[in-house]
Amino acid sequence: MIRQPIIAVLGHVDHGKTTLLDKIRGTSIAKQEAGAITQHIGATEVPIEVVKDIAENLIAEYGFQLKIPGLLFMDTPGHEAFTSLRERGGSIADIAILVIDITQQIQPQTVEAINILKAFKTPFVVAANKIDLIQGWNSVEGSFQTNLSNQSEEAKTALDEKIYSLVGGLFEHGFKSERFDRCKDFTKEIPIVPVSALTGEGIPELLVLIAGLSQKFLGKRLELSGKEKAKGTVLEVKEETGLGKTIDVILFEGCLHVRDEIITASIEGTIRTKIRALLKPKPLEEIRDPKKKFSHVNSVCAASGVKVVAPNLDNVLAGAPLLSADIENAEEEIKAAIAKIRIESASIGPIVKADALGSLEAFIKMLESKGIKVRKADIGNVSKRDIMDAIAVKKKDKFLGVIFAFNVDIDEIALQTAKEEDIKIFKGNVIYKLIEEFEEWQQKQKELERIEKLNKLVWPAKARVLKGFIFRNSKPAIVGVRIECGKLKSKSKVFKEGKSLGRVVDIQSEGKSLKEAKKGEEVALSIDKAVVGRNLFEEDIIYTDVPDEHGEELKKENALTTEEEELLEEIKELRRKIKKEGEE
Repeated sequence: MIRQPIIAVLGHVDHGKTTLLDKIRGTSIAKQEAGAITQHIGATEVPIEVVKDIAENLIAEYGFQLKIPGLLFMDTPGHEAFTSLRERGGSIADIAILVIDITQQIQPQTVEAINILKAFKTPFVVAANKIDLIQGWNSVEGSFQTNLSNQSEEAKTALDEKIYSLVGGLFEHGFKSERFDRCKDFTKEIPIVPVSALTGEGIPELLVLIAGLSQKFLGKRLELSGKEKAKGTVLEVKEETGLGKTIDVILFEGCLHVRDEIITASIEGTIRTKIRALLKPKPLEEIRDPKKKFSHVNSVCAASGVKVVAPNLDNVLAGAPLLSADIENAEEEIKAAIAKIRIESASIGPIVKADALGSLEAFIKMLESKGIKVRKADIGNVSKRDIMDAIAVKKKDKFLGVIFAFNVDIDEIALQTAKEEDIKIFKGNVIYKLIEEFEEWQQKQKELERIEKLNKLVWPAKARVLKGFIFRNSKPAIVGVRIECGKLKSKSKVFKEGKSLGRVVDIQSEGKSLKEAKKGEEVALSIDKAVVGRNLFEEDIIYTDVPDEHGEELKKENALTTEEEELLEEIKELRRKIKKEGEE
């Protein structure tokens, strides 16, 4: 008995993964996704008869004898934030399609997808998408090879340039590759299939290669003895009219039957329940699409997407493993898997709340990859307790005392407490955008703190007392000056070579008080201990008295210009002289 291969669809955000599957199945799932990025693993069954209908000539040309019952596509999210979902996909996937926008080539998330495929030793085919955007290329639905002969030489050359750029990029990551129709050995070269998810060009070749290569090279992996125990992953928990709570499951090993006992995970722990009904999606329909109907079946075998109806599914966690109750230590296995994801620690880090285990896992991985430890991670709405946890973190690090709320709500009392305590909550339904918002907020907060700190420091400044601009001789002396270098702030202590002059109590220009005066500006200074004619004269050069620790902080923050740094050294030298003379 041969099962259908599970196919993971990976790639960079917006490179066309879901759109490509849409073209195959004729649905419009992509348009329903938050932020145009697939947020949950989906599953699409393509019967082998459909592949044969679409690409009968190609099957004969390549000599494939297709015995597999069909193809099961997992539409795995392509952004780097979803490493955990993709790893779950990668680990149970038999073969993968790596979707690459031929106009953008290899992007950061493409590299990450390649690394995941390497780690799991998963064979893959490259779908070089968006060939319809190549200059001069006339893309039409159907076979790429048939359409190739209708293109101009310029368009063919433009395509080849893009393909060989891709070949070079894949080689840098350790893979030899070639356009599929030029591959001499599929075991040594990754086939690149030029496709257009928009027009459907190249889809026949892609399906034939996936089906043929799966059967040819996966062999025993697809064989089932019929004795395997059921293993799967819960995709989503859904309320269905007339059925109550149901779970959508990808079954990747064994068979499930009506009345079988299964074990999965809930918020409280493990759940043991008995299957009342199994609903299988009709072929070429996506298990997440609420507009489509399902067929009742008595049993279902891997690999398959199935909806399970059973009692006590209310609190099942999306992303949890699902195992046959006949598997030895099944409960312990599930408990261990969940314990790795739900976190309650003493770490100084953010609080993460999400709607599913996969999302939670993704957040944890993404934050940890940035060196940020998570204080608490759990499923469910943001509660007052979460706010209190964030307050505790904020007292130790104000840039990490925050909360992420992915696809969940915030309790009213929690929202009120957050406002009162100034706790920042990042709420949304696209993980990478929440992370970006957090990083932007953190950067802005740090910059505000930096500016606030710099504003408290004495800046190096040098000013010349202007001839004919003595407004008052003493208590305080008021004199006109030109700032020759740096920035002179009000309340700064000032001195001239050999003598302290006290503090600048006010800076004025045209009758208005200023907080500071910059290079080139002419202003009036009020200096409390200066006496014109005794310790201050026209044409004198005066300096700000910069404490050593202020100078070091300014240099550490790279706040000074080269000219200001030189002035700082000059001030330090003058201060040393004053100190030395005082000691003598």
